[in-house]
Amino acid sequence: MAGVPIERIIKAAVDRGASDLHIKAGDLFRARIDGKLVPLTKQRLTPEQTRAVALKLMSSDADRLRLDQLTDYDCSWGLPGVGRFRVNLLRQRSSFMIVMRVIPFAVPTLEQLGLPDAVRQLTDARQGLVLVTGVSGSGKSSTVAAMLHQMNQHQHRHIVTVEDPIEFLHRDITCSVTQREVGIDTVSVSIGVKAALRQDPDVIVVGDIHDAETLDTVIKAAETGRLVIGAMPTPDVMTTIGQVYAMLPREERDIGRVRFSEALTAIISQQLLPRKDGEGRVVAVELLLATAPIRDALKDPSRVVEVKSQMARGYGRAGMQTYEQHTAELVKAGVISVQTARAIAGDHDDPASPPKGKR
Repeated sequence: MAGVPIERIIKAAVDRGASDLHIKAGDLFRARIDGKLVPLTKQRLTPEQTRAVALKLMSSDADRLRLDQLTDYDCSWGLPGVGRFRVNLLRQRSSFMIVMRVIPFAVPTLEQLGLPDAVRQLTDARQGLVLVTGVSGSGKSSTVAAMLHQMNQHQHRHIVTVEDPIEFLHRDITCSVTQREVGIDTVSVSIGVKAALRQDPDVIVVGDIHDAETLDTVIKAAETGRLVIGAMPTPDVMTTIGQVYAMLPREERDIGRVRFSEALTAIISQQLLPRKDGEGRVVAVELLLATAPIRDALKDPSRVVEVKSQMARGYGRAGMQTYEQHTAELVKAGVISVQTARAIAGDHDDPASPPKGKR
């Protein structure tokens, strides 16, 4: 990339639909496009070039002065006319590497993301806990942003977000949107959520629920009558439930299960799958809605295993769906291949056959 401005390479990557950019000393500039990591340059980056890029992306002069003492660093960065980026700077083999997650300027809509109508209906909820889950790169941030955008176009609420770092920027339309970044606007996620309860919120958004303290705080916020939307890096509904229970302190696990089941409104889990025609990816969604039978099963450790079958029975009629049911729809519509459906969702049901429970 000698002589080529880093901004031009980044723009070229974004124009090709990159979701992530990798900049590493001793390697080519790489970008993740349609889930695959592909090279964008022919010349390998030197340690000096990578260090110069790191300095350009860092968010403050004070941080730049201590660059050589840093081992891990997170910030956000914007390129006018191109997009915003979530930046992670790390050391490997005594030199720098930078990973940049692309965040488009335009906030996506629920329709553009191809999410089920039941997700749109959840944006009308007045209280409760909605968890949006998926592995890294599955589009969780886009889904949360689209849900907020839906509210911001049709409702009159105060939305407070606590993010690390801020990703999509929301302007005030019909809602007032307050966005707080951990480390800049508040000390921690937990402290930010606790403070939000004193800021007259209708909706509280938590960028990452990753520990027991944050989990307890968001459940308490939902119990006070607010709608809380939180993200977790878990791949599916059942794993999410297991992770929540694992976070609960052992001595409070019984009451914790009850509190969680009563606070929960929904769990949205998602994966991005390659399209059959090779043109990009499509979202597959698993959706749990906290009906009375679901709440009862969540309270009883011996009955949690029933949740998956209850989700399957609630398909169509109640708005719930499993990955197997949604991938079967996508196969039937010719959007993904049977092989993709089987590889991602498993062989619990034949993806080529009609979904069970459809009415």
